[in-house]
Amino acid sequence: MRRHYAVAKAGLLDRRKVTTHWKFVQDLRRAHPGLEVDPSSPFIKDGRFYSCGGGTAAIEMTLALIQEDYGVLRALSIARQLVMRLRPPGDRENSLEPLQFECGPLDRFADLPAWIASHLGDNLSIETLASRVCLCPRHFSRLFKRLFHASPASFVEQLRLDEAKRRLRLPRNSVENVARDVGYQSADSFRRAFERRHSVSPLGYKRNLWAVTHHPYRPNLFAA
Repeated sequence: MRRHYAVAKAGLLDRRKVTTHWKFVQDLRRAHPGLEVDPSSPFIKDGRFYSCGGGTAAIEMTLALIQEDYGVLRALSIARQLVMRLRPPGDRENSLEPLQFECGPLDRFADLPAWIASHLGDNLSIETLASRVCLCPRHFSRLFKRLFHASPASFVEQLRLDEAKRRLRLPRNSVENVARDVGYQSADSFRRAFERRHSVSPLGYKRNLWAVTHHPYRPNLFAA
């Protein structure tokens, strides 16, 4: 919109592709012939510069920025609340594949991490998770790695061990009970996974916490 004029006048947009509100396209071209003005795209990214038209284009650009900074899951969640869709920069209305960005397979993963976290004691095999999002295991595994930068098994293990650490902080919880509650078939397999991930056994972690919490107060350590 009008702010494009100030940025263009500073020379920052020379030879860059931009867009603006349809009312200002011709005026912007006349005032700054060095710009490549695209009147069809709602918003455009060229290098580190973003430009957009009016109305909902600004919201669509904001969602794209959120997706860049926080990932597609966060952007999709906000888009659903606004009853908007995700669009890539430079996309044109007539070339948009219907529901390509908000209702495709990736959208099925939006609630999966929370579901896993609330079912840590259940069977969380790839087959189970793939069935949850209505995909075949092979395709699910490929999309999961792309989204979360970890295999499903590694992701589940991390959530289980994080929850195990939280539960181990409670004195009444034994290692065996924690192992069972977070989905391990045996205390031994839990110990091996915990030690591999945290370089300390669950019992050692629990004892270290107790030692820190119950360290005797020694005034001489704080003497001036």
